[in-house]
Amino acid sequence: MVSSSPPLPQKQVGPDGEWTDQGPPRRAKWWYSTFHTVTAMIGAGVLSLPYAMAYLGWGPGAMVLVVSWCITLNTMWRMIQLHECVPGMRFDRYIDLGRYAFGPKLGPWIVLPQQLIVQVGCDIVYMVTGGKCLKKFMEIACSNCTRLRQSYWICIFGSIHFVLSQLPNFNSVAGVSLAAAIMSLCYSTIAWVGCLSKGQIENVNYGYKYTSPSDYMFRVFNALGQITFAFAGHAVALEIQATIPSTPEKPSRIPMWKGAIGAYFINAICYFPVAFVGYWAFGQDVDDNVLMALKRPAWLIASANLMVVIHVIGSYQVYAMPVFALLEKMMVKRLNFPQGIALRLIARSAYVAFTLFVGVTFPFFGDLLGFFGGFGFAPTSYFLPSIIWLVLKKPRMFSISWLINWASIFIGVFIMLASTIGGLRNIIIDASTYSFYS
Repeated sequence: MVSSSPPLPQKQVGPDGEWTDQGPPRRAKWWYSTFHTVTAMIGAGVLSLPYAMAYLGWGPGAMVLVVSWCITLNTMWRMIQLHECVPGMRFDRYIDLGRYAFGPKLGPWIVLPQQLIVQVGCDIVYMVTGGKCLKKFMEIACSNCTRLRQSYWICIFGSIHFVLSQLPNFNSVAGVSLAAAIMSLCYSTIAWVGCLSKGQIENVNYGYKYTSPSDYMFRVFNALGQITFAFAGHAVALEIQATIPSTPEKPSRIPMWKGAIGAYFINAICYFPVAFVGYWAFGQDVDDNVLMALKRPAWLIASANLMVVIHVIGSYQVYAMPVFALLEKMMVKRLNFPQGIALRLIARSAYVAFTLFVGVTFPFFGDLLGFFGGFGFAPTSYFLPSIIWLVLKKPRMFSISWLINWASIFIGVFIMLASTIGGLRNIIIDASTYSFYS
């Protein structure tokens, strides 16, 4: 049931478009939502899709990809509609919407942990991805250079974010986000075109990537999580929509949905060719990062790895911005920390250092994708928006809307449980044979 608590106070707009209680600036255009959503959605996950296909096979793999695309587009639409579902109010954050739907006490406990898992988990994975691709780029571009440990490259990548993290808000990283969105389209195209030009490897095998019965089951669960990880963006959708101006004549849901459609179109032309062509070229033997399996032409593969680095720089910031705002708010409210440069420097640098440490310690790319994909992305992208829609909109039982939402919930819960178990188990197995900080 909808909470009987009083509605959230509405922020007031000043003459310059700024919210007077330090809310987000509302100046973004519809295309801002496109490249912010593309940057948030398309990232490390696209490169692991052929690897997931190797465990699922052609039929189930293609089905999971298509169903995931449709479900998450549906839940994205619902979140966009819910942003202003109460006249005179805007739910600028996922937690605000959760608080209104489930009550002031229960709402934050339902929404905030899941959102933080997605945002922090993504940033950890992007630390690993950025470091690995930077290492690959340098090894191809300078074959005679001294080889550095992977841990050092992750640290070099992380050092970039100590600087970029000081940018104040979403609008200030718009340029970085746009560059990242363009890079995602470019390196995805290079990945599948490179696989297509390389052709099938000798004795390619499209049978299931089989080990032992128990290990195979957990790897399939992890593959579901890897696909789930590839359909992100919902965790920051409301924050992105909050930057778009809104009037009764032209509510923000119109330009935001227009931007989301553009983002999902780009998502489709990136994901499906990479998944299908990558699996077609390598079969069972595909790497968990398909770019790592491509070696020729060297200059193109080096360029693609550099594009991945640029993309995850932007993606890291898109996911980190809401966390920065939360940390700074907590420090001001609970520690009476004065607002200013010192607050931003300490809070944001501490967060970057934390994600860098975890990324250096556990650089298991495929396993991290599966674990965080199931534990965080399935709730925020697959079924939590549907639950909130059922609570607030109360569609008629057995209506089309009711059935679609319940289907999303059942599928999302299954993926969450399966891929979390599979990802965690694989992290434990791989950690037992891994030489840390190598």
